[in-house]
Amino acid sequence: MNADEQPKRTTPINVGVIEDHPLYRDAVARVLTEAPDIALGAVADSVARFAVQQQPPGSVVVLDLKLRGVQDAAAVLEVGQMGHKVLVVSAHAEQPEVLGAMQAGAKGFLSKDVDGDELLRAIRTIADDNAYVSPTLAGMIIQDSEDRHAGPKIVLSEREKQVLRLVAAGERDVDVAEILNISVRTVRSYLDRIRDKTGERRRAGFVRVAIREGLLR
Repeated sequence: MNADEQPKRTTPINVGVIEDHPLYRDAVARVLTEAPDIALGAVADSVARFAVQQQPPGSVVVLDLKLRGVQDAAAVLEVGQMGHKVLVVSAHAEQPEVLGAMQAGAKGFLSKDVDGDELLRAIRTIADDNAYVSPTLAGMIIQDSEDRHAGPKIVLSEREKQVLRLVAAGERDVDVAEILNISVRTVRSYLDRIRDKTGERRRAGFVRVAIREGLLR
């Protein structure tokens, strides 16, 4: 990107990075360090290690999805709850990952095959409170929205909603059982019912449903 294409800013954009692949993490950090309008802050290999580094709220955070510990849509949710704007940059850019991340609050989504110029363009766009998604990925989101509005509404019992909310928030089955004072077997029975009603088989899908149903607001 040419210098005259960069937006005029009075203060640099604070950016953090959460990426567990050392080579890619170093490459992203180098691109950000060389950009004159960006201040690189916390760089970590997990959400937990990022959280303790006190990145200023309101930063743009470049986030991988497949991390140790909290990952996928749950990672997007957690970083967003810290007060940051999340830009997902992932090698996993299929529909479930893209939709899960965006529904969890990501402001942008890029595949890891993008070049440095597009990464910087996305960061600057998100810093200005706009969304950044490539045309191909945007098509997935539009189609999903159309499909959801056309489909039947999911009806969950209050207990199913409680289980879904806790699982989507990252709690393990045993933790859900302890919180709700029920057995692990009963938790798994509720999860089976939720799978039957929603058609979602994986926990990333549960996060999407929980967000759509307003259970994680």
